[in-house]
Amino acid sequence: MKLRFTNRAYALAAAACLALWMVALPALCARAALSDAVRTATLPNGLRVLVLENHKAPVAAFVVFYKVGSRNEKFGATGLSHLVEHLMFRGTKTVRPEEFSNIIQENGGMDNAFTTENYTAYFEVINKNHLDVPIRLEADRMANFAPQGFDSEKAVVIEERRLRTEDNPQDALAELAQAQAFVEHPYHWPVIGWMNDLERLTLDDALRYHEVYYSPQNAVVVAVGDFNADEVMRQIGESFSPIKNGPKPPPVSEVEPAQKGERRVELRRPAELPAVALGFHAPNYRAADSFALDVTAEILSDGKSSRLYKKLVVDRRMVVNVDAEYDRLSFDPNLLWITAQLRPHVKPENTLGVLEGEIAALRDRAPSAEELQKAKNLVQASFVYGQDSIFREAMLLGQYEMLGDYRMLDQYLPGIDRVSAADVSRVVAEYMTQPQRTLAVLIPAGMLPHPAGGASGAVVH
Repeated sequence: MKLRFTNRAYALAAAACLALWMVALPALCARAALSDAVRTATLPNGLRVLVLENHKAPVAAFVVFYKVGSRNEKFGATGLSHLVEHLMFRGTKTVRPEEFSNIIQENGGMDNAFTTENYTAYFEVINKNHLDVPIRLEADRMANFAPQGFDSEKAVVIEERRLRTEDNPQDALAELAQAQAFVEHPYHWPVIGWMNDLERLTLDDALRYHEVYYSPQNAVVVAVGDFNADEVMRQIGESFSPIKNGPKPPPVSEVEPAQKGERRVELRRPAELPAVALGFHAPNYRAADSFALDVTAEILSDGKSSRLYKKLVVDRRMVVNVDAEYDRLSFDPNLLWITAQLRPHVKPENTLGVLEGEIAALRDRAPSAEELQKAKNLVQASFVYGQDSIFREAMLLGQYEMLGDYRMLDQYLPGIDRVSAADVSRVVAEYMTQPQRTLAVLIPAGMLPHPAGGASGAVVH
């Protein structure tokens, strides 16, 4: 329902050889910390730079993170972060519209970008001998933003919203549930923005937004790959040091008040299948409980032997799919989600009863040592296997640096390892309670005129 950089595919692959992992994983967890080899610098204009040599393949990844996402927007101007992301491909004072991607491809690379609630990232993966190309181009569009074709690009974003939300019942349900769960914090609105706001946005809005948020003081640059770190650091400094800062971005000061009663919302619209979504308010990485919440989500729904899958998909045959998701790297406290798409003619209240029963069982009876270790192995395997990708390494370094310190990523494996069975039951009892949950139910009212388009997740260019 929401994109989370958790590499579940890696975890599923690890599940196939779980017995081996139970023996081998402790040795992997004890290996040298990823951050030990990272070179860092802060340029005079405030830009943070992280460079990591990785010689496993003759390629390099380059990512520019901007600390701006939908949480930085205001009522009446939602969707602006994602719109600016699109416009970043529409030309600068020196590069023609769409020429950026063409140049990257001509040099044997690929590029893209995505916008989340918390940040926007632009990335390239390219032959190691041509890393200077994305470095130069990214510096140019940070400094010389001059998009062309604003109206046509805004129309693309509006159509994207139609495909991803208007024509996608499950995403529409998630959007509605999120809006009910957050009443004051800007997590209230979707990353892609409300349709009425998108239609009102202007080029001047985008130019002012870029001036505030797309400056060195608000960015983190990460390079990972088969190169010489000193040379890459020099190239980054030469390209980005001359860029001046705009106004200092205002802080996000809104704090979501504690929820003290269940919120319910019902969506009736054309859909093939009913669905339910439960969102529980939960802390983020700042809380020690975040590690136990990660393990809890794993126990509940990752893999065919997980509790919710076994009970709802296999044993009771009530749902087509079920998932539990938790993002501990959210900039502000967010939600732990449980979502399920029901089989035809299954009543949402019956499914909800089974979900509540499984939550209560995990609250009242701690998981066995075997079940706990399996979940921890899967979480840790996902984290370790993910670092086989230089892009994933770059993403991890950048995400943690935006949170305050890239070295925090070395605390993840030990943090998961410390989670006890009692911790799991305790966090379920503390956070997965009815008073602080939002329940959303999708009730089909007619058939979709055509198959739902789009896919759940962060908005991607």
